[in-house]
Amino acid sequence: MDALQWWRQGDAVTQGTALLLLAMSVASWAVMVWKARLLYRCSADLARCTAAFWQAPSLDVAAQRLASFDREALILPMVSAANLIAQPTQISSLATQGSLSQQYTRVLRDALHGVLARLQWGQVLLATVASTAPFVGLLGTVWGIYHALTALVGAGPVTIDRVAGPVGEALVMTAAGLAVAIPAVLAYNLLGRLLGRIEADLEGFALDLRDWLLDGLPPAAARR
Repeated sequence: MDALQWWRQGDAVTQGTALLLLAMSVASWAVMVWKARLLYRCSADLARCTAAFWQAPSLDVAAQRLASFDREALILPMVSAANLIAQPTQISSLATQGSLSQQYTRVLRDALHGVLARLQWGQVLLATVASTAPFVGLLGTVWGIYHALTALVGAGPVTIDRVAGPVGEALVMTAAGLAVAIPAVLAYNLLGRLLGRIEADLEGFALDLRDWLLDGLPPAAARR
């Protein structure tokens, strides 16, 4: 039986399950390709950006250099946020009333969380596809077997030859679910490891930047 005939003979549940698996596969592969490219660029840019920052003579020059090196805006948001705190301001607010240590910690944390949220986008989708696609395929298989057996009722004696064909076709849905889930599982684990290394490097840079900014201030200014 070809795929077109199988599609015509299937009911709404079978067709809906097949379309859902197709949508999950397309979405997961799109996320995998996009995230692999993004994290590859991030890994390459992070080392260059870190070196360019620490070789700069000042914070302003470092921000200018990062504008051309930091293609994915990994370090530049943290440097820009810290640069705003370093500049004197006459505006009084709760944000400026704390010590400089608290201000740097807050702005660097917020900038870091924004970068990490962008890098982590898509991981939830991969985890969802990896965990649910086998069950979606199993649902299609169970429903297909039920649909095939009910069609045999009243159509003469039930033999193994008549049952094997419809049941075998229904089992294809389980295989399709596994075919969708396995790449998503592998991508989630591999991309997650690469993402973890990038996150650790970014957190280390944020901590080094905060310590460097505070070390360059007089003790009284740091407590202000």
